[in-house]
Amino acid sequence: MQVRILSTKMVEKTKGRKEEVVTREYTINLHKRLHGCTFKKKAPKAIKEIRKFAQKAMGTTDVRVDVKLNKHIWSRGIRSVPRRVRVRIARRRNDDEDAKEELYSLVTVAEIPSEGLKGLSTKVIEDDD
Repeated sequence: MQVRILSTKMVEKTKGRKEEVVTREYTINLHKRLHGCTFKKKAPKAIKEIRKFAQKAMGTTDVRVDVKLNKHIWSRGIRSVPRRVRVRIARRRNDDEDAKEELYSLVTVAEIPSEGLKGLSTKVIEDDD
């Protein structure tokens, strides 16, 4: 929660950038993140790198990877991981009462365009909830 001081007596609390619910699409270059990694550790390391990317992008320590994304990473085996992957990361409110954090990030695989993943930029997805 950010605090903005308007005068000496009045203090207004505003929502921080990391506290709002938002969904974005990213292209993650796994090839550069897994360079030099042992063959038999590539797919597990790719999942860890996706978690690390989501933590940095969304500012939450609780990152949940979807089953379909995990299957997509492991689809060609442990050592032939896709070079790039298009993911949709959604920062959501945690409904669990005894949760440590109020927000978590859900990482799912996005639909892949026919022309390829190179050159795609980050896209904000508008939710109508």
